[in-house]
Amino acid sequence: MAQALVKRGHRVSVLSDPTAEADALAVGADFRLWREAPHLRSRRAEDDYIRDQEARTPPQLIARLSERLICTPSGLHAAETTQAIEALRPDALVSSSMLLGTQIAGEAAGLPVTATMPNVYFLPVPGRPPFGTGWKPARGPLGRARDRAVTALGARAWRVGLEPLNATRARYGLALLGHVWEQLDHARRVLVLSSRSFDDPSPLPPNVRYAGARLGDPGWVEPWQAPAGDTPLVLVSLSSGAQDQLELLRRIVAGVATLPMRAVVTTGHAIDPAEVPAPGHVQVVRSAPHSAVLAQAAAVVTHGGHGTVLRALAAGVPALVLPMGRDQLDNAARVVERGAGVRLKPSARPRAIEAAVRRLLDEPRHREGARRMAARLQEEARRDEAADDLEGAHAERPVAA
Repeated sequence: MAQALVKRGHRVSVLSDPTAEADALAVGADFRLWREAPHLRSRRAEDDYIRDQEARTPPQLIARLSERLICTPSGLHAAETTQAIEALRPDALVSSSMLLGTQIAGEAAGLPVTATMPNVYFLPVPGRPPFGTGWKPARGPLGRARDRAVTALGARAWRVGLEPLNATRARYGLALLGHVWEQLDHARRVLVLSSRSFDDPSPLPPNVRYAGARLGDPGWVEPWQAPAGDTPLVLVSLSSGAQDQLELLRRIVAGVATLPMRAVVTTGHAIDPAEVPAPGHVQVVRSAPHSAVLAQAAAVVTHGGHGTVLRALAAGVPALVLPMGRDQLDNAARVVERGAGVRLKPSARPRAIEAAVRRLLDEPRHREGARRMAARLQEEARRDEAADDLEGAHAERPVAA
């Protein structure tokens, strides 16, 4: 989004982790570094300060996110964002939906605040299964009761973060919230960086808009050359961050290695390619431009991260999804529901993975489902709704009395 706005002639400053500095400068944005607020020093697994994969239950995960990212550090995020606002005097502020302290600083400064969700919409919506479950929509009273109960449990778990979040709001002279995610109601816009066609259509709050997925490759990908041969090509890609995925990645490689095809395995920052032994027709690299790989691929095997799934579908490539957590169960459910792939548990053995990849290649309905999604995603990509919306944000700044 920064790149799109710079190309339109706007001045953009990025306040972020050092891992984002090179990308920000490369697209022509200014860069400021988080100092006291929590941040990633590098993309190595040992520098992951959240380590959400260690949470064993949903309440543990919520408590960890609240304490390490969203609520407890909100005062630090707000203070450094306020310093940036005073130095830069911006017309508008764009924040990750998770950085509530940043949004508080923008609200206190009287700036129009836009929160971004680079995934499917994650807050409770009537008629939609609770986020993170991967469930199908409820069809009867028992299913609806199940959804209400799980949603209530989630709301109760988030209460742990309300006190530190409200302490930050009070420090900036803002009214207290009744629940943590009420902070997003104070944004002039919440931009869901996903596809309307991929996410479930549901009635959403009035400040929420779908703006389409960002389908470009990240700046840190390395040059890539396709492996030799003319057999079908399969892309294998799990998280670029740390999710304790090495053992699963090895099982996937063992499964695809038995097939008469080529494979490209991208390990991301958390895993050294040398830790994934593979035969000659399976290429293992730390990164590659997925857009180039997908242009040649016949199937994708993935954990179900939003970016990988949407890029695969935009290229018309069916997916085998083995979700490990976060939003991945929901993404897997949507892939299956739209007929664009199949889903296995992350505990699946190599033989099951091999059989599932064969299904993707042998059953035309999966390719047809992926191509239907590709047509919709490519139509959405012709319009940069996020940049269009953000261009108008500065006009919404309140005029001081």
